Amino acid sequence: RLAMLKEVNIYVGALGYGLFRSPDGGTTWKRSGGDLARESRVWSLAVHPKEPHIIYAGAEDGIYRSDDQGATFDRLSSPMNSMDVWKVAIDPETPEIIFAGTRPAAFYRSKDGGEQWELLPAVLAEECPTIDVTRVTGMVVDPTDHRVVWAGIEVDGLRRSLDGGDSWTRVTDPTSIDIHDLVISTAGPKSVIATTPREAFASTDGGESWQGLGLPDYFSTSYYCHGLAVKADDPSVLYLGIGNTAAAVSGGVYRSLDRGRTWRQMTLPVEPNSTVYSFTTNQEDPDLILACTHMGQIFGTSDGGDTWVKMRREFTQVYAIAWAPH
Repeated sequence: RLAMLKEVNIYVGALGYGLFRSPDGGTTWKRSGGDLARESRVWSLAVHPKEPHIIYAGAEDGIYRSDDQGATFDRLSSPMNSMDVWKVAIDPETPEIIFAGTRPAAFYRSKDGGEQWELLPAVLAEECPTIDVTRVTGMVVDPTDHRVVWAGIEVDGLRRSLDGGDSWTRVTDPTSIDIHDLVISTAGPKSVIATTPREAFASTDGGESWQGLGLPDYFSTSYYCHGLAVKADDPSVLYLGIGNTAAAVSGGVYRSLDRGRTWRQMTLPVEPNSTVYSFTTNQEDPDLILACTHMGQIFGTSDGGDTWVKMRREFTQVYAIAWAPH
């Protein structure tokens, strides 16, 4: 069912195991070379929206860039060289502008494709009692107005910039400041959607108010919300990854066809071994969606979620996954 995967590169960032690339739908895998260490912890991945051979990776010692479809990565000199880079977001309108979020929580920006970086003026907590050190777990540029940038912090709520990152304000928090992921659905009315441990929330007024999406109604046992994605060609379609608890030993994928008003659990070939942590989509083939569990399983669909397969190869802990056309 996933024959078209043969025509894309799949990238998986594994903790303590570097970054892997498969050019043939997950049949074979090779570690990426260059400056990125084989034992590196890779936290985030971002594919250039107009030049898919360019890939950015956020790792335990800064940010890396590949110009050869992920075969090799060069470490970019930046103020983040001694920091964990947890999120990388590329401006879809002006891809030379890149945002990065770190642990401890801070925001950085490059305006020249990663050659130079600046720390952005945002007031963020660096410590919290829940996880000790805060981290940026969600970062997204508004696809209809690239001056608007959103970021979510675990555990310090949500921030919004209306001027391309020059200044940031804290918006009204949902009922939890423990933010796990963040997306924007441009299906009217445009919504910012954030996952927290026990619910997902949407705002249609720029973060002034938030409405729960009613996820507790769909679960009969304990659950833990994490990964979020919007279908590349239909912003009414959302994907949600869950686990049975914070220290999950099982998980699942849910899909909404109506901007989060109703949800249905997807049938996967096996029960996930942990929380479904991240998704990856691409405008080149909106129906091709990949999902990874926290403990290294990779699932894929080529029909927008109706049917799924599991890749044979499993990894160590995985936070980041991406795909791009050859």
